Amino acid sequence: MTAPTLPLPLAGRPAHSTRRAVLTGAGGAAAALVLATAASVRSAASASADTRVAAEVKAEFLHGWRGYQDIAWGYDEVRPISRTRHDFFAAGHTFGLSIVEALDTLFLMGESAEAARCCDWIEAHLDPAQDASVQVFEAVIRLVGGVLAGYQATGRPAMLRRARELADRLLPAFTASPTGLPYTHVNLRTGAVHGDVATLAEIGSNAMEFGLLSRLTGDSRYYDASVRAYRAAFSRRSSLDLLGTSLHVETGRWADTASVAPDAPVDSFYEYLWMAGAQLGDRTLTGWYRALTAAILRHQAVRVGGRLWFRAVDFRTGRARGPVRQQELGAFYAGLLAKGGALDEGVAYFDAWTAVLDRFPVLPEAVDCTTLEPVDRSGLLRPEYANAAFDLWRATGQDRFRSAAYRWFTAMRERQRVPGGYSTLHDVTAPVGAAHAYADLTPGYWFAENLKYLWLMFSATPRFDYRAGLLSTEGKALVGLRSTWV
Repeated sequence: MTAPTLPLPLAGRPAHSTRRAVLTGAGGAAAALVLATAASVRSAASASADTRVAAEVKAEFLHGWRGYQDIAWGYDEVRPISRTRHDFFAAGHTFGLSIVEALDTLFLMGESAEAARCCDWIEAHLDPAQDASVQVFEAVIRLVGGVLAGYQATGRPAMLRRARELADRLLPAFTASPTGLPYTHVNLRTGAVHGDVATLAEIGSNAMEFGLLSRLTGDSRYYDASVRAYRAAFSRRSSLDLLGTSLHVETGRWADTASVAPDAPVDSFYEYLWMAGAQLGDRTLTGWYRALTAAILRHQAVRVGGRLWFRAVDFRTGRARGPVRQQELGAFYAGLLAKGGALDEGVAYFDAWTAVLDRFPVLPEAVDCTTLEPVDRSGLLRPEYANAAFDLWRATGQDRFRSAAYRWFTAMRERQRVPGGYSTLHDVTAPVGAAHAYADLTPGYWFAENLKYLWLMFSATPRFDYRAGLLSTEGKALVGLRSTWV
């Protein structure tokens, strides 16, 4: 089954392409006028459809946002069903995570007053020196990235200072390491580090945020630390140009030698090689991306039932490890492949995930690629399929990707909307509305990502540069925000 089209035509579709012939004479002039009028009507209908979908998307975002405001304002995450709060980084400590996550989405949606309220809270209450041990990876992509995006949107100097304070508190994870591979956790107050086995995502998902911070402050320490970590991992690739899953920080030895790309916990390592290379004009990172991606396509790509998937292999021999299974977290890779130059493979991988969406309107956390049956039935409000649709739409201009994203959106609205926001699911196969199916959490990333991709696809907002804009792995608009602050 193919993805359904939207109820009205979509903007961006050629109005009459091959029919644009040279018309001569009085009859030709009349025909040309008819064609021009028809094209104008179609264009108006398309714009109307886009406007309606954008309004739907914004309404759902604000539904979730008001639930967070009413129940958990100032805390990390909301549990909308029990009407309670959740500390994401450390029990008993809050960083206002959902506020930071939502900031640039609110700005892109034209909600300037709400975005300003977020900035006010961050400047007054986000404490970067709490006596708490935080995961460096999450703190960089969520907190540092979110505050930097807020600065890009508003130009408020205090936001840049806060981002720098956070980064300074995280740097010991890099500078205390004898190999340059970062420790996974750091105490923000004391600088004490721990976690001496780091996955690729933990090692390499910081170049965009640290690179931007170095550019804005003129302080190279942040980007230098990021590139040193990347180099330490890349230099340990196998003769096949594959990487394993995790490394011992202090010895540099591999702790897990399976190449599981594009799944977690390695996913954003590859994403940031291309994205940071494009963002900062770093040809070294781009070259590393191309070498590693060529190896993944050579040794891990596999056709199952005519669909493109990626299998886990031993990074030294290329031998398969276990059955072909895939995490929903890996669905983003379709868009990354397209951006990185492997468009056909990106489209094929997206279509494989669309086949899963045909069976399960809310994508399960993991599937068996042979049967397309879930091996993990939970639905954690993941944004990766919509992320890929956005990237492929930008790469191709084809509205089928927007249509697929809209279908994904309507299923989320039907099955995961609850009073007070949106909820994760224990089981995506449970009947719609079944009380036992809800896991009662709106993850902070829902405010950063899910509806931002839809909004950007349908709103044509002047606040984003569609040609040059780049979003981080957490959906932060680190490149391309157009500040029209009022």
